[in-house]
Amino acid sequence: MLVLTRKPSEKIVIGDKITVTVVRVDGNKVRLGIEAPPDVPIFRDEVVAKA
Repeated sequence: MLVLTRKPSEKIVIGDKITVTVVRVDGNKVRLGIEAPPDVPIFRDEVVAKA
């Protein structure tokens, strides 16, 4: 697993088409913005684990 440190408004680029932006850090919570093509499914882990 790759582990990165980012500050609010900094981005991580995955491949050519996916960008993850740190929108806000509030205590132990991080708000992320994810830009990806519509054909790329994005799920939270807890949703996938229940399926």
